[in-house]
Amino acid sequence: MATIEECREALGRLADSMAGADGDVRAAVALDRSLSCHIRDLDTTFSGRLDDGRIKVLDTRPGPPAEKAQIRLAMTGDDLVAMVDGRLNFAKAWAAGRVKLEASFRDLLRLRTLL
Repeated sequence: MATIEECREALGRLADSMAGADGDVRAAVALDRSLSCHIRDLDTTFSGRLDDGRIKVLDTRPGPPAEKAQIRLAMTGDDLVAMVDGRLNFAKAWAAGRVKLEASFRDLLRLRTLL
């Protein structure tokens, strides 16, 4: 089982790769939205912002998200680490119910290029 620190590091690597993206991927993540990622097996939520193509984690707290973010993710720590490492395909994990993504319809349309 992934630790909170491993999840934090995975989010950092994801933020770095998003910041270096270009083309359609860059356009998809060039949003300014609040973001939460609830790690279900650790019952911990990372909250922050998706800002100009970069994830900025501002808070880590136990339990589910305290506030409703504009983009909400929920998954296990192992699935987060596996996705960032390229061992788990996001679209397949989402379709299988391993990853939950909630956002406005407009944001989902923009984020679909990441799938």
